[in-house]
Amino acid sequence: ERELQTLEEVDSCIFVGYENAGTVEFLVDKHGKHYFIEVNSRLQVEHTVTEEITDVDLVHAQLRVCEGRSLPELGLEQDKIQINGCAIQCRVTTEDPSRGFQPDTGRIEVFRSGEGMGIRLDSASAFQGAIISPHYDSLLVKVIASGKDLPTAATKMHRALTEFRVRGVKTNIPFLQNVLSNSQFLYATVDTQFIDGNQELFNLKPTQNRAQKLLHYLGHTMVNGPMTPIPVKAKSSPVDPVVPSVSLGEPPMGFREVLLREGPEVFARAIRQHQGLLLMDTTFRDAHQSLLATRVRTHDLKKIAPFVSHNFNNLFSLENWGGATFDVALRFRWECPWKRLQELRALIPNVPFQMLLRGANAVGYTNYPDNAVFKFCEVAKENGMDIFRVFDSLNYIPNMLLGMEAAGAAGGVVEAAISYTGDVSDPMRQKYSLEYYLKLANELVKAGTHILAIKDMAGLLKPEASRLLIGALRDRFPDVPIHVHTHDTAGAGVAAMLACAQAGADIVDVAVDSMAGMTSQPSMGAIVACTRGTKLDTGVSLDRVFDYSEYWEVARGLYAPFDCTATMKSGNADVYENEIPGGQYTNLHFQAHSMGLGNKFKEVKKAYAEANKLLGDLIKVTPSSKIVGDLAQFMVQNSLSRAEVEERADELSFPLSVVEFLQGHIGIPHGGFPEPFRSKVELERGKTLHIKALALGDLNKSGQREVFFELNGQLRSVLVKDTAAMKEMHFHPKALKDVRGQVGAPMPGKVVEVKVKPGQKVEKGQPLCVLSAMKMETVVNSPISGIISKVHVNADSSLEGNDLILEITE
Repeated sequence: ERELQTLEEVDSCIFVGYENAGTVEFLVDKHGKHYFIEVNSRLQVEHTVTEEITDVDLVHAQLRVCEGRSLPELGLEQDKIQINGCAIQCRVTTEDPSRGFQPDTGRIEVFRSGEGMGIRLDSASAFQGAIISPHYDSLLVKVIASGKDLPTAATKMHRALTEFRVRGVKTNIPFLQNVLSNSQFLYATVDTQFIDGNQELFNLKPTQNRAQKLLHYLGHTMVNGPMTPIPVKAKSSPVDPVVPSVSLGEPPMGFREVLLREGPEVFARAIRQHQGLLLMDTTFRDAHQSLLATRVRTHDLKKIAPFVSHNFNNLFSLENWGGATFDVALRFRWECPWKRLQELRALIPNVPFQMLLRGANAVGYTNYPDNAVFKFCEVAKENGMDIFRVFDSLNYIPNMLLGMEAAGAAGGVVEAAISYTGDVSDPMRQKYSLEYYLKLANELVKAGTHILAIKDMAGLLKPEASRLLIGALRDRFPDVPIHVHTHDTAGAGVAAMLACAQAGADIVDVAVDSMAGMTSQPSMGAIVACTRGTKLDTGVSLDRVFDYSEYWEVARGLYAPFDCTATMKSGNADVYENEIPGGQYTNLHFQAHSMGLGNKFKEVKKAYAEANKLLGDLIKVTPSSKIVGDLAQFMVQNSLSRAEVEERADELSFPLSVVEFLQGHIGIPHGGFPEPFRSKVELERGKTLHIKALALGDLNKSGQREVFFELNGQLRSVLVKDTAAMKEMHFHPKALKDVRGQVGAPMPGKVVEVKVKPGQKVEKGQPLCVLSAMKMETVVNSPISGIISKVHVNADSSLEGNDLILEITE
């Protein structure tokens, strides 16, 4: 479309006697020949293009003509009108190009226009707070860019559109940007088939909307509280940590240089030949998993990363990935775990990175296909990972061999880790004897591991056991580097690690002082100080440890609501009895508080020991530790003793993790499955109720009130939050213990799946629904055979303990 510019157009208007402003539309072929379409007896939206290249204000000219002025008086004679340069107009509309340019409606939450030299804006309904209705034109603003030629005008337009920010409704800006980047358009060779022949125009780049997302998140959190239920009132520290100074220039070389230059085998020999004790720093991963529920952000790790690179180049490795970090990044922190690895690698090029790989589980909680594990290790190595600590929660060799092969095929250093439990120094506890560990180690060394590790998840290694186990391994495998991991729950971690080092261990795991102790790893500063001047000297500067610790002492305050000290005040030697892994101990405490069992944590720990016995005395590390923990909380929630669980195993609705373990989902435990418990457990194995309240009681001290209602002809009541403004109460009645066929929730949680419908026949032990709470899933099984008469829940229903799920009629 072009405005009246040429003599041919003027002549055509004179021929028909047309006297007014108008727009002539025509097509032009590749030979420059014009084909007339129509004349519109008005200015159209594109008139701005004519105005920009002729310097004629067409709207103003029309008004002056209405006042009686002639065109010559206005200087609008054909021979005086000059065309200068090129102009482009873009109509920015609330249309979604990905849906056939379907108009979008809603409220404009943010509006910022792109402006500058050579840009003109003719606005329509574009402003923050504007309501875009489906009943009017979808135009927001017309953007006109002018320049000396088409490429110049297109460049200005592209820049202006890039600076636009429109939030709340979809716009056609991504499509317009694609057009302005198209070479066919820029060379002015478009035809009527341009869009049909360039479908890449619809490859739209999604907007990030980072600022608005952050504002929504902050607003939601401030008004509604954190999305993760936090059972404590601790507040984050308002003080940001100060990063210690870092020298200029490249960081000094570390062991990674040997690895990159010579490969895993030579790297392992260099470690074995190294004089002095080497340290792996867990501060970037296991320490904050154990103390802060794995909540530390990449942001805070990146701030201290350059300091670590310049001052701790002689570390054996830095554990910063794998294990729970992958799951928590996606589930709670909303971060990309791959990006964390990439960014830390760029900041710490000289220290080897180490990750935790759960054998066939990779970094998940279930076995994955072999090719997925292999590909995962390949991509992890490509993104900066160096050392793969491979373990299996049951020390199940087939699962470990898969992880070892995957890590080795990716070019990584393979560190096969034997999970430790029991006490090799206690002659009364010989299920996991010294010979058991030596036999496992022999198989792993034969399989080609570069490094042999002992993974003491609960901190059960006492100094005497350390000397026995590590001494025997050193005698049996004199050329293989030995690496020891522990937790300091009982407070004996430093003594145990020193004993391991004296017995021949090459590497021990530590965390910087302010992130050490309790359920974390032993203190880095303590190990450095205790070995200084001896043959085990670490070569680490104690002053630099102090600076490192000071940063983390303040940074830890940022995560106060997740800090284990909010509910725990010390470690506890009772870990030698319950054998709860350090990484789980704080999470279990946190879960207990979230489920209303905070005052019963002592009972949970005792139940953990009993649950472990029920399951056959397992090696407890993710995911086997989760299975024991799920069963322990189930027992406490339902006031069940070990004897009662064994007796009623054929009728109880066990957590799904327990059932799947007994089905063999994670492998075969040492000594086999527990019988007759396993045989008793059945291995093959709603809608919200709207009830009008009859009366409301007064608010109690907890901010609840008693609501009286009638159900099945009986007057009942339940405590709920203040609902005085509600005419209908939305809650679940409780299952009555004395009414056969009423099935209640065995624990608080959310309904994941309802497996039955009203009228359906069910057998005793048949799955009815699946509940989920704090990553623990429970299958609710039918206690009797009969017909489903009523279902009171549906997917996503939130339940409290003993809320009525469904009713069965025999």
